[in-house]
Amino acid sequence: MIKIGAVTIGQSPRVDVTPDILPIFGEKAELIQAGALDGLTREEITQMAPAKDDYVLVSRLNDGTFAKFGESFILKRMQECVKRLEEQGVSLIMVLCGGTFPDVFEAGVPIVYPAKILNGLAKALSKNSNIVVITPDEDQVQQAYDQWGPIMKKVTPIAANPYGKMEEVEKAAEKAKETDADLIVMDCIGYSRQAKQLVRSITDKPVLLCRTALARTVCELLDL
Repeated sequence: MIKIGAVTIGQSPRVDVTPDILPIFGEKAELIQAGALDGLTREEITQMAPAKDDYVLVSRLNDGTFAKFGESFILKRMQECVKRLEEQGVSLIMVLCGGTFPDVFEAGVPIVYPAKILNGLAKALSKNSNIVVITPDEDQVQQAYDQWGPIMKKVTPIAANPYGKMEEVEKAAEKAKETDADLIVMDCIGYSRQAKQLVRSITDKPVLLCRTALARTVCELLDL
């Protein structure tokens, strides 16, 4: 069995994500997870609210709810997760988050970032460099411009909470349908294949999904 590590910025295990990625990995791989917020109470997580200039992150907690917090509070905790996974013999580590992270993590195995995968795919696939980016929170709209603006001619961020009701994703899809974008990126690990299928059916546009793009890249790297 090939051991694959997964670091979530929230709490592990990500039982919402695994139903969509484990079938892609097949029976040759074992997924080992660690979470930057593991062991913390909601009250402790509340103290991690993003400061004015902090990078805003949103992730799922073990009780099925979600939390919004600043990146600066979890970088050290993510490094601890990386270390624990390495000690368990993983071949590589996936970051279960579509956000952008500084190059600060030390690891003896490859770390795979969905943001870099999505950036490359979108640039290759968007013939007019005109995309819609569906992002979890209104506070992340400017971050979407910052991430995608340098590589795309036109970026339209639309907020829809992946951990809320599916109606939010449906409304985002209706807005995306009215744009002249030629590609939609669902830029959070929290969006499911069901959500992607909904967006695709409403917009009739090609859609990139964060979690499955990540899983398929890992399969290519490990020859699964």
